[in-house]
Amino acid sequence: MPTPIKMPALSPTMEEGTLARWLVKVGDTVNSGDIMAEIETDKATMEFEAVDEGVIVSIAVEEGTEGVQVGTVIATLAGEDEDPDQAAAEAPPEPAPAIESAKAEEPAPAPAPAPTPTPAPAAAKPAASSGDRIIASPLAKRIAEQKGIDLSTITGTGPNGRIVKADVEGATPGTAASAASPAASPGAAAAPAAPSDLPDFGIPHEDEKLNNVRKVIARRLTEAKQSIPHIYLTVDVQLDKLLKLRSELNASLEPQGIKLSVNDLLIKALAKALVQVPKCNVSFGGDVLRTYSRADVSVAVAAPSGLITPIIVDAGNKTVSAISTEMKVLAGKARDGKLQPHEYQGGTASLSNLGMFGIKQFDAVINPPQAMILAVGAGEQRPHVVDGALSVATVMSATGSFDHRAIDGADGAQFMQAFQTLVENPLGLLA
Repeated sequence: MPTPIKMPALSPTMEEGTLARWLVKVGDTVNSGDIMAEIETDKATMEFEAVDEGVIVSIAVEEGTEGVQVGTVIATLAGEDEDPDQAAAEAPPEPAPAIESAKAEEPAPAPAPAPTPTPAPAAAKPAASSGDRIIASPLAKRIAEQKGIDLSTITGTGPNGRIVKADVEGATPGTAASAASPAASPGAAAAPAAPSDLPDFGIPHEDEKLNNVRKVIARRLTEAKQSIPHIYLTVDVQLDKLLKLRSELNASLEPQGIKLSVNDLLIKALAKALVQVPKCNVSFGGDVLRTYSRADVSVAVAAPSGLITPIIVDAGNKTVSAISTEMKVLAGKARDGKLQPHEYQGGTASLSNLGMFGIKQFDAVINPPQAMILAVGAGEQRPHVVDGALSVATVMSATGSFDHRAIDGADGAQFMQAFQTLVENPLGLLA
């Protein structure tokens, strides 16, 4: 009996995902552990491995399909003792969510749209509303809707005649688009040709559809700014002693191939400051204030798919060399989209460093359910009072963003002072 390959749950909260890319095709033989596909979750693009051995006899969900529910059959595998042709005949022609309740009938031409102007999305759906079953991928349906294409006039080139993305991308909009065009006026947005609510002022542009990661970033940051009362506290921190200690440590660690960054030391300082000021190592939960007994630091990393925050677990009790090694591995996996859920879910506070871009100072947005994030800028030569005398020192501005529902200003100030003291007297980071 052929083995159905189903959309996996790649994280505890995953309900659906995007099948970003197939790495196998029909007819390929796969072994247990082979990478079959890349699946985009709400946090990262992750690899999906084969569990069983056999031959791929059908692919039910094409790459690029969004909103694939966990548990949906995405492909079918025939075992080594099975007839691939017979297994292919038994394979489902398309994923369950795409199957409509209406019985399959011979496609009939869609009725001509009414002559009165209609919004483009409504005019682009005559076939879908006619009761006829159009076998098309969700992505193809969406593109057809945007371009005003009647799917009943398209011949599909996918499995079992399924209409796929390539079939509609090169098609010419039909009467549905023509009916919508009179609705546009010189001073208003034209009928949308891309999934965007933005008006078209005639400026040359290109719309890029948001990936799942960017959608989650947009939603969570909007919720954070709307629901969390932020309070911002900034201190200037002298870095000269820290830079000297880093240089000495790197010289001693060179035989081990370890090179510490300033950020590694700042992660350690943030974690130790949280331990020293536990009132800032908290999360707000309505009627509950949760205080953590361990400092897990989420570190902002810019990945191609968007910002993600891998976590250094128990950073306060790890050596700076261990933090450095772990951070390099996590950052590499983040940029490659290969972080596992346990490597980015959680954290008790966050660190965001834009100093490498020359940013002097900025205010970061809290990453809920955490209650604080530390934003650090570039270290630069500034006039600074050292031991009562004006001199030039390397100074960095650090700004803490605190959830004022959970953290009072005085507690936030105490944390910033603890962080400043640890950085300016960095031997404490090694204790």
